[in-house]
Amino acid sequence: MSFIRAVHGTAGSGVLPSPASAASTSLSHGLRLLLAASAGLSVAAIYYSQPMLGVMGSTLGASDTAVGLVPMLTQLGYALGILLLTPLGDRFDRRRIILIKAALLSGALLLGGLAPDIQLLLVVSFAVGLTATVAQDIVPAAATLASERERERGKVVGTVMTGLLLGILLSRVISGVVAERFGWRAMFMVAAASVAFVGVAAWRGLPRFHPTNTLSYGALLGSLAGLWRKHGALRRAALAQGLISIGFSAFWSTLAVMLHGAPFHLGSAAAGAFGLAGAAGALGAPVAGRIADRYGPEVVTRLGAALTVLSFATMFAAPWLEPHHRLWLIGASAIGFDLGAQVTLVAHQTLVFGIEPAARSRLNAVLFVGVFAGMSVGAASGSLVLARWGWVGVTLLATASALAALLVRLFPAARAAR
Repeated sequence: MSFIRAVHGTAGSGVLPSPASAASTSLSHGLRLLLAASAGLSVAAIYYSQPMLGVMGSTLGASDTAVGLVPMLTQLGYALGILLLTPLGDRFDRRRIILIKAALLSGALLLGGLAPDIQLLLVVSFAVGLTATVAQDIVPAAATLASERERERGKVVGTVMTGLLLGILLSRVISGVVAERFGWRAMFMVAAASVAFVGVAAWRGLPRFHPTNTLSYGALLGSLAGLWRKHGALRRAALAQGLISIGFSAFWSTLAVMLHGAPFHLGSAAAGAFGLAGAAGALGAPVAGRIADRYGPEVVTRLGAALTVLSFATMFAAPWLEPHHRLWLIGASAIGFDLGAQVTLVAHQTLVFGIEPAARSRLNAVLFVGVFAGMSVGAASGSLVLARWGWVGVTLLATASALAALLVRLFPAARAAR
C-alpha cells in the first residue's frame, strides 16, 4: 500500500526511528486546543454532505438513490479506515500519519468540490471517509502526550473529544447554512481549506512520536483479534459504547422525518438546529475526563450510561404534551443523552488507553469499530421501527439499548475475563 510506504519513511529497514519522545513534550493549553480543533475539523468532513444531498442531486442531475450513496460511502470509508489504517499509529510516527492523512483529506475535499458528475463524487466520498480517520489518530496522540501525567489523561482526552464531538454535531448546521447561501461546492472548498489548516498546524505544533512495535502490517491487523480476546475491559467498553450508539443513531437518523410530519411540519433547518442542543451536551466531555481522573473511569461509564437511559426514557411523555412543549422536551432530552453518550465515550477511551499503552491506536480502533457497528444498527433499525411503531417505538429502542449498556457496565468487573 502506497499509504503505508509513505508513512514508513526511514523505518523500512526494520530499525525504529529515534525522534524526540512525544511524552517528554509539555502538553500546553495551546497544544490541547490544537488537537481538539484538528479532531473536530477532520471528523466534520464526513458529515458535511448530509444536509446538502438535495441540492447536490439537482446540480449533478443525479437520482435520489444515487446521491443517497454519498453519505453511505463516506461512512463506509470511515469504518474501513478505522479498521485498516488507525492501527498504523502503533507502528509508525503518528505525526507523519496525521500529516499524510490531512493532505490526502484536503485533496479529496477539493476534488469533491470540483466533481463534474455523481460518479466522481461517489469515489471522492469514499476517499473522504477513509482519510477523515485522521481524527482517530489525534485522540491516541493526545493520550500519549499526557502519558507522563496519568492523572491528567482523562482531562486531556475529554478536551480533544469535545472538539471531535462538536465537529460532528455542528458540521450539519454549518454545511446547511453555507450551502444555502453559497452553494454545496463552496462548502467542500471551505472544508478543504480547514483541513489544510489542520495539516499546517500539526506540522508546526506536534512533536514526533516513537513507534511502539515493529509488527508487519498483516500482523498488526491480526493483533486486533488478540487484543479483543485478551482484554475483557476492552470487550465491555466496545459492547457498552456500541449499545449506546444504537439509541444515539436511531434518534438522529429519524428526527428529521419525525419533525417533518404531523403535528410539527418542520423543515430540515429545524432538525439541524437540534444539533446545537447536542453540542451543548458535548461540552461536558472535559468534566467527564476530570471525574475519571479523580474517581476512575468505571464510575463515569455507569453515570454516563444511567444519564443516557434517563434522558431517552423522558421522551415517553412526549405524546401527551402539546407540540411546542414536546419540542422543548425533545431538545432537553437531546442535551441529556448526548451528554451521557459523550461522557461514557470519554470514560471508555480513558479506560482503554490505560490497558496497554503500546497498543493505544489498535485499542482505539477496536473501540470505534464497536461504536460504528452500533451506529449502523441504530440507523437501520430506527427507520424500520419509526415506520412500524412511530416515535414511541424509536424511544423504546433507544431506552432499551442504553439500559443494556448500563447493565454491561454494572456487570461485576471481577467476573469479566481480562
